[in-house]
Amino acid sequence: MLIMNMLIPLTMICFGKMFQNHPPKEINSTFGYRTTWSMKNKDTWKFAHKYFGKLWYICGLLLLPLSIILMLSVLGLEEKTIGYTGGMICVAQLLFLIGSILPVELALRKNFDQQGNRRQEL
Repeated sequence: MLIMNMLIPLTMICFGKMFQNHPPKEINSTFGYRTTWSMKNKDTWKFAHKYFGKLWYICGLLLLPLSIILMLSVLGLEEKTIGYTGGMICVAQLLFLIGSILPVELALRKNFDQQGNRRQEL
């Protein structure tokens, strides 16, 4: 269960670093951060991946030790308790995984207009 609970944070760390430093070169509908806003043009695509990558990387770095500590705290307890704890950790991780979409979309809307043009700073 400990290994299983490490998968989501490790995925977030790896893909976060990759998206931050090497986003997919071409806008595509199969791989990467794909939303209507992120796919408007190359600028929004690159911005979204850099922002999303940084967010996932930080979340993964925070979730990994927390998950390990929580799983080690139930070591030796009943199988049911370990399973319940592991399941709750997984749900919390998924909330961070999916919840990271909202701040990226808000950042896209703040930095780009409806057509995908970068907003001018005042």
